[in-house]
Amino acid sequence: MRNWRAKTAALAAVSALALSACGSDSDDNGNGGNGGSGDAAASEGSGLSGTVTGAGASFPDPLFQEWIAEYTQQVEPDVTINYQSVGSGAGVEQFIGQSVAFGSSEEYLDDEALEEAAGARDCSAVQFPVVFGAVVIAFNDEALDGLVLDAETIAKIYDREITNYNDPAIADLNPDMELPDQEILPVHRSDSSGTTFVFSNYLDEEVPAWSDKYGASKELEWADGTLGGDGNQGVAQGISQNPGALGYVNQSFALEAGLSVAHVVNADGEAVAPTLEATSAASEEAEVPENFQFTIDGIGGEGYPIAGTNWIFTYTCGYDEATTDILKGFWTWALESERADELANELGYAPLGDELTERVLAEVEKTNSEG
Repeated sequence: MRNWRAKTAALAAVSALALSACGSDSDDNGNGGNGGSGDAAASEGSGLSGTVTGAGASFPDPLFQEWIAEYTQQVEPDVTINYQSVGSGAGVEQFIGQSVAFGSSEEYLDDEALEEAAGARDCSAVQFPVVFGAVVIAFNDEALDGLVLDAETIAKIYDREITNYNDPAIADLNPDMELPDQEILPVHRSDSSGTTFVFSNYLDEEVPAWSDKYGASKELEWADGTLGGDGNQGVAQGISQNPGALGYVNQSFALEAGLSVAHVVNADGEAVAPTLEATSAASEEAEVPENFQFTIDGIGGEGYPIAGTNWIFTYTCGYDEATTDILKGFWTWALESERADELANELGYAPLGDELTERVLAEVEKTNSEG
């Protein structure tokens, strides 16, 4: 199996920015033109030229920016790809609102959202996964690196039932660690967030009390005594700048900020660090249906239990030929390129396995297939 890291096409883009292709008469979304769906060159300069814009999740943003730089500098130098990590909720809104060429989220489009998208464009939306990643529980205290937490304890921390690091429930999980007498400040996303969906879906599946009170969503009504941050960047900053802070972020943001991370107990009772290998192991347990609507739940073995997927959204119609070729070419490159995998591995993301990649490549080809 190929290395798991970088398979996620980094095309997502700037909210409400224009999508235009050189030499075409497309509007800001890549609409118009002759609607061709030509085969895009995936890796060795095919003469593609134009600009596309996408928007959505901050979860994959570090990887997307690396992919974009590599693709536009080394593969297709006449292509420009803009991506703005405005959050999954805003990305979905802009995709359905047709102000960007593609959207990105850690929550798939459900049947209701697909129907809304089809009504807005008069053709079906396409959605496909491009990469997996871990959502880590991070701290700004080096002494807490490797602190063991389970789903019940994490839920009680965010519900403010557990408010100090020396709480007996945390001590029971960490008998060999000297815990500080320090109040915990839970940090969460304040925007509509796919990372929040991954985090809350994990707790929703594992903790009945959380399911009853909060559920799983991109937006939650958080308990008093918690702190909100905009984007993964905002949560990482909130953790770094406040004594006793604890928060959930994509692993790459924790690495970049130099934050300590928890080992989280999985379904088999194993406390697992959020390594690339553990994320890959979790991803391999996912059952991926034909419509690509799935979550990663009940992870055991060597898998890290809070793992998520990033999806890309395009349409089966309405793009000009140049935009179609760029979208298909970039995502094909991100899914197939060894260099794309290397970049993902460096940032802690897990690319798709071979079998799933073949399925996703077929889905990518549906972009503008109806012209």
